[in-house]
Amino acid sequence: MADCFRGGRSFLRRNLNSAARGHGGARPSYARFSRLLLCACSEEERQLRANNRIFNMQFEYAKNSIKTAKYNLFTFLPLNLFEQFQRIANAYFLFLLILQLIPQISSLSWFTTVVPLVLVLAVSAVKDAIDDCNRHKSDKQVNNRPVQVLLNGRLKADRWLNVEVGDIIKLENNDFVTADLLLLSSSEPHSLTYIETVELDGETNLKVKQALTVTAEMGEDLHTLSSFDGEVRCEAPNNRLDKFVGTLTIKREKFALDNEKMLLRGCTLRNTDWCFGLVVFAGPDTKLMQNSGRTTFKRTSIDRLMNTLVLVIFAFLAAMCLILAVGNGIWEYRKGYYFQVYLPWAEGVHSAPFSGFLMFWSYVIILNTVVPISLYVSVEIIRLGNSFYIEWDRKMYYPLNDTPAQARTTTLNEELGQIKYIFSDKTGTLTQNIMVFNKCSIDGKSYGDVYDVEGHRVEVTESTKKVDFSYNPLTDNKFSFYDESLVEAVKRGDAPTHKFFRLLSLCHTVMPEEKEAGHLVYQAQSPDEGALVTAARNFGFVFRARTPETITVVEMGEMLVYELLAILDFDNVRKRMSVIVRSPKGELTLYCKGADTIVYDLLRSSCGPLKQKTTDHLEEFAGEGLRTLVVAYKDLEEGYLADWQRRHHEASTALDEREEKLSKLYEEIEADLVLLGATAIEDKLQDGVPQTIETLGKAQIKIWVLTGDKQETAVNIGYSCNMLCDAMDDIFVIHGHNSEEVLQELRKARKKMRSDTFVEDDGPDTQVHKPGKSHILPEEQPNGEYGIVINGHSLAHALEGNLQLELVRTACLCKTVICCRVTPLQKAQVVELVKKHKRAVTLAIGDGANDVSMIRAAHIGVGISGQEGMQAVLSSDFAFAQFRYLQRLLLVHGRWSYIRMCKFLAYFFYKNFAFTLVHFWYGFFSGFSAQTVYDEWFITLYNLVYTALPVLGMSLFDQDVDDRWSLHFPQLYTPGQQNLYFNKLEFVKCMLYGVYSSLVLFFVPYGAMYNAVRSDGKAIADYQSFALMAQTCLLIVVSVQMGLDTAYWTIVNHLFIWGSLAMYFTVTFTMYSDGTYLVFTASFPFIGTARNTLNQPSVWLAIFLCVTLCVLPVVGFRFMKTQLKPTVSDKVLSKIQELRKRPPVLLPKRPLRRSISRRSGYAFSHQHGFGALITSGRNMRPKSPFGMMGSFSPNSEKHKHQ
Repeated sequence: MADCFRGGRSFLRRNLNSAARGHGGARPSYARFSRLLLCACSEEERQLRANNRIFNMQFEYAKNSIKTAKYNLFTFLPLNLFEQFQRIANAYFLFLLILQLIPQISSLSWFTTVVPLVLVLAVSAVKDAIDDCNRHKSDKQVNNRPVQVLLNGRLKADRWLNVEVGDIIKLENNDFVTADLLLLSSSEPHSLTYIETVELDGETNLKVKQALTVTAEMGEDLHTLSSFDGEVRCEAPNNRLDKFVGTLTIKREKFALDNEKMLLRGCTLRNTDWCFGLVVFAGPDTKLMQNSGRTTFKRTSIDRLMNTLVLVIFAFLAAMCLILAVGNGIWEYRKGYYFQVYLPWAEGVHSAPFSGFLMFWSYVIILNTVVPISLYVSVEIIRLGNSFYIEWDRKMYYPLNDTPAQARTTTLNEELGQIKYIFSDKTGTLTQNIMVFNKCSIDGKSYGDVYDVEGHRVEVTESTKKVDFSYNPLTDNKFSFYDESLVEAVKRGDAPTHKFFRLLSLCHTVMPEEKEAGHLVYQAQSPDEGALVTAARNFGFVFRARTPETITVVEMGEMLVYELLAILDFDNVRKRMSVIVRSPKGELTLYCKGADTIVYDLLRSSCGPLKQKTTDHLEEFAGEGLRTLVVAYKDLEEGYLADWQRRHHEASTALDEREEKLSKLYEEIEADLVLLGATAIEDKLQDGVPQTIETLGKAQIKIWVLTGDKQETAVNIGYSCNMLCDAMDDIFVIHGHNSEEVLQELRKARKKMRSDTFVEDDGPDTQVHKPGKSHILPEEQPNGEYGIVINGHSLAHALEGNLQLELVRTACLCKTVICCRVTPLQKAQVVELVKKHKRAVTLAIGDGANDVSMIRAAHIGVGISGQEGMQAVLSSDFAFAQFRYLQRLLLVHGRWSYIRMCKFLAYFFYKNFAFTLVHFWYGFFSGFSAQTVYDEWFITLYNLVYTALPVLGMSLFDQDVDDRWSLHFPQLYTPGQQNLYFNKLEFVKCMLYGVYSSLVLFFVPYGAMYNAVRSDGKAIADYQSFALMAQTCLLIVVSVQMGLDTAYWTIVNHLFIWGSLAMYFTVTFTMYSDGTYLVFTASFPFIGTARNTLNQPSVWLAIFLCVTLCVLPVVGFRFMKTQLKPTVSDKVLSKIQELRKRPPVLLPKRPLRRSISRRSGYAFSHQHGFGALITSGRNMRPKSPFGMMGSFSPNSEKHKHQ
C-alpha cells in the first residue's frame, strides 16, 4: 500500500491541481478527493526529475540513510520500560509491588520487591543501551560513507545519508554503488560500465551496463550534467533484481529504460575510471534493501521454554495460594473466630471467607519467590559474559586484517549450542573469490605437482620453493607456481607447450590495461579467464593489447600481432568458446577451450590415446576439487574459412531460426579438433573450510549451500569442500522446468533414499494440514549417504505451497544440499521453510548483501567480516573473518553456553522451589496466617546476595571439557541439538527435587527444635531459632548442590561459593547483634538468635542430617544413571578421562594421496561472453597504445629497470 501510495502521489497532485483550476481555484470536494486517492493507489509508478530536489521533495521519497537502531536519547527510557514490562515476569512483579502497598494483605515489606525489580530493569536497560549503541555505530559507519554529489554545477563531497532521489552522483573505480542509479555516462567507450554483483547474487563474473546514447554524450561535462532535467517514470520499489521497467523523458522525447541501464546498490564498480548516475531509489527503497527481508526479534528456544514454564509456575503458585487461602478460611471459621481476643482479625475483616480471600493475596506475595525476579537479570549477565568470551577469543581473531570476532547480540548465545542446519553462501564465505592456475596437462603429461628426491609427491606449503620467472620482465609477481619442469619445457621450446600457452593468450575476451609503463592489468569478465591469461603471461606468452581486428601477444620476448577473424562466444549451452586468428606468418588457426564433456565430442579420432591420458589427469584434478577446461585447436584453410564466413554472415542476418543456423555453423567449424591438454584452476577456499565442514558433519550438523552462482561452479566447490564425494550412494540433480517435473524428480529421489516407507500416490502429501498451521515433520533416516543439487528455476517451483513439504522431506534426508542460481529472497524462503517444518535450530552465514535476508530469517545469523561490504555483518548476530571460526563458535562457545545456561536454570528453579515451598508447609502449622518462615532480610538477600554469585560463577566459568577436547570429539555437541539438558521433563525433575528438599528442610529443623533445650537447660524451641535453623540448612544444602553441579573448579568458584556462605554468617551475626537492634529496633527483631542457636551441637547435627538427606539421592541417581544407562556425553567423557591418563601419542603423518573422481571438473564463471562487444569495438578506446605493429624486446632500455 505504501509503495502504491508513493507511486500515485504525482497522479494525485496533478488531478488535484487540475480540479482546482477547473473550479476557479477552489479546492475540490472531499468526495472528489477520495476518488482521486483511490485512483492514485491503483497507480504503481515513481516519478522524479534530475537535479530538481524541490520537485522530488513533494513525493516524500525515502532518503538514502538506513536505520537499524531502535531508540534515541529521548525515546530510550519510555520504549525500553514498555518493552521490559511486556515480559510476563516483570509485569507480575510490578503487580506484586502494588499488592504490597495494600496494608490489609501486605505480609512483606515493599523493599523486598522494589530492590530486585529496579536492579533487573536497570541491568536489562544497560544491556539494551549497549546493543543499541552498537547498532547506531554500524548505521553511522554505512550512512557516512563518502560520495560525490553534483550540486549547483559542482561536485560536492557528501555522505551517503544526504543523497536524495533525483540527485546525480559520481562513482569511481572500486566504489560501492550508493543507491539504485540510472547510468548516465562513464569513462569507457560508448558509456559501458563494468560492475561486480557478488554482493547481490553471489556471481563473481563482471557484468556490463550501458547508458543511453542520449545521456552518454554528456560524458563528464559538469555543466551539461547539472543542466540535465530528464524526467523518469518507473515501477514502484520492489525486490526484483533482474527486472526494471521505466521511461526517461528528455525534451518531450521518451526513451525506454531496462535493467541493463541500472546500477543497483550493493554492486561494486570495476575496471571503470568513473561514471555518473541518477538516483532512482534510495535507502530502504533500493532493491538490495527490499531483498533484505524484515528484521525480526529473535528469541531462543530456552526463552520460549522459560515463558511456558513461568506460566506453569504461575498456575502452581495460584494452586498453592488457593489451598492455603481455603485452609485459612476453614481455620478461622473453626478456631480463629474464638481467639479474637488476643488474635483479632484485621480491620475490615468480618468473616472467615473474606479473611481467606485476603490471605490468598498475602500468600501470593510470600510465595512470589517461586518465580524469581533475579532469574532474568542472572540470565542477562550470563549471556553478556559468554558474549565477551567470544569477542576475547584470540583463536577467532584474524590478524591479516585485524578483525576479532564480534557478538553483535547478547541474547542468543545458548542457541549456538543447538544448531542442526547451517545455510551457507559460497562466494566469499567458503571461497576467497580468488582463482589460481594450479595444474595443467599438456600432450599427455601432468604439470603442477612437486616431488622430493625420492620421487614421492609432497604437499605444497608456504616454504615450498617457487618457480623463478625472472626471465620474463612482464611477469605478474603475485603469480606462484612450483613445478620447475613446466618452465623448462617452455624454455626449451617444446612445441605442444608453446601451443598450449599461445592458446591461453589468444582464446579469451580479456581487456588489457597499462596505466603505468610495464604495469599490465587485465580486466577479465570472470576470475577464471583472468587466471588463465595471467598464467600464460608468466610463462612467457603475454597478452598485451587488442583491437576489434587484432590481438597483440609478446611470445618469449617477441611481439606478434594476430589478426582476429572471429569469436565464437561462450554461453551456458555451448560451454566452450573459440577464436579464429591469422598468425603473422599467415597461418589460420581455430583455438577452443571448454568443458571436457563437450570438447571431447569434437575431437578427431586420432586423439584417442592422448584423450585417455588427459582424461586420467582430469579425473585427478576433479578429485582435488579443481575447475577444469579442455583446450584444443584446428588448422584451417583459406578457401574453407572464406566460405564459412560467407555462410556465417548469411546466418547472422537471417530473420528466421538465426540461433539454430549459427549453432550449426559453430559445430561445423569446431569439429575435428586436435587435443592439446587441459587446465586446472583452484577456486581458493578459505583456510580450513574442508576440515571445518568435516568436523561439523561429525557433530550431526547438516550444511546447505545457497548460492547465486551456476550449477557447475557450486558443485565443484561442493567437492572441494568434501561436502560431496564420489563415495556417496547418489547425488540427485533437480532441474525440472515445471511443478510436475520437479515433483517427480523429488519423489524419485526420496523413493530411493526411503523406499521402505514411501507410499506411492498421485500428488505430494502436503494437503494434510490446515493453512497457516505449522506442520512439523519427524526425523527420518536415509538408507545411505546422499547429496542433492537444486537449480534456481526448479527451486522456484519447489517453494510453491503444494511442493514445500516434498522439498523439505527429500532435502532433509540428504547429507548435503546445494541450491544454485538462488535469489536473495529465495535464500530466506528456504531457511523459513526448514524452520517451519523441522524442529531444529538454524544458522545462516554469509558475507554479502545478497545474504542479508537469509541471515535475518535464520535463528542465528553470522556475517563474514573483513570482506568487501559490511551489509551481512550489519544484519548479523555474530561476525568473524573466516568460515573456519564457525566450528569454534558452535562446538566450543555454543556448547559451553548451552550447558551453562541449562545448569543455571535447573539449579535456579531447584533452589527457589526448595526455598519457597518451606513457606507452604509452614502454613499448615501457623494457622494459614501468611507468616513467613524466614527473616525478611534473608528473603530479600537470598537471591540477590547469598545464592547469586555461586550460580553466576558456575554459569560463567563451568566447562565439562576444555576447548581442545570439544573440537576433538564433536559428538559432544549432539545433546544440545536434541535439547536434552533442559526441557520440560528436566523442569519437572527439578520441581520434584525441590519439593522433596523443602519437606526435608522444614520437617528436620521442626523435629530438631520441637521441645528442644540448650545444653544449659534453657528452651530454644521458639520461632526465631526455628527460622534461623531452617534458613541455615537451606543455604548450606543449595551450596553443596552447587558444588556437585560444578564440573570445572576455579579460584572464582571457590571464592563465590564459600565466600557467599561466609557472607551469610557475617551478615546474620551482624544483623542479629545487640548493637544493630538498638539502632534499628523495628527492622532487626532477631536479637541474639544467632549466638544462642548456632552454638548448639544438636543444631549442627540436624544441619548435617538435612544436607545428607537432600544430597544423597542426587549422588546415587547420577552414579547409577552413568553406570547403567550412559549417554553419548557420558561415554565420550569417560573416553577423555582415559586419554588424559595416558601419555600423548604422536600420530604418524598421513601420506598425501590423490583422489580420483569419475566426474567432470568443468566450472566456469561466464554466463555469456564479451565476444560481440569486442568484435564490434564498442568497448575499445579510440586510440590503443598497441594498435599498430611494433617490436618488443625485454632487454630494451625501457625494461631494463623493471
